[in-house]
Amino acid sequence: MSFPALIGLRNKLDAMLQQIRSERHIVSPVLRCPKCGTTGPSAEPHVSVRALILALGRFGITSQKDTKKTERDWAEYRVHNRLDLYGQASAPVVESHSGQSKMLGCAHVSSTPRQ
Repeated sequence: MSFPALIGLRNKLDAMLQQIRSERHIVSPVLRCPKCGTTGPSAEPHVSVRALILALGRFGITSQKDTKKTERDWAEYRVHNRLDLYGQASAPVVESHSGQSKMLGCAHVSSTPRQ
């Protein structure tokens, strides 16, 4: 399967995930920032291309050998074409104060990356 086809499949699976979450009124968990104590919703989950590749191997659709090869090839393809984890053109990365925090809009997070 080509990478554009994998990206298309990922888009369909992500749309299904978002539809299920919407229909069943599933909301993102509320997290507390360990630095300032602010609480807020975490970022919504999305299906990545790598997760799709690993799922193909896990459910026996591809062999483990093919899965590992596809995963390595995807990493190379992603860098070469400047794609993000979801197969879309990369956007500038904004660092947060904590690599573990996925909370949106914490008051003390600046919009400029740290140096």
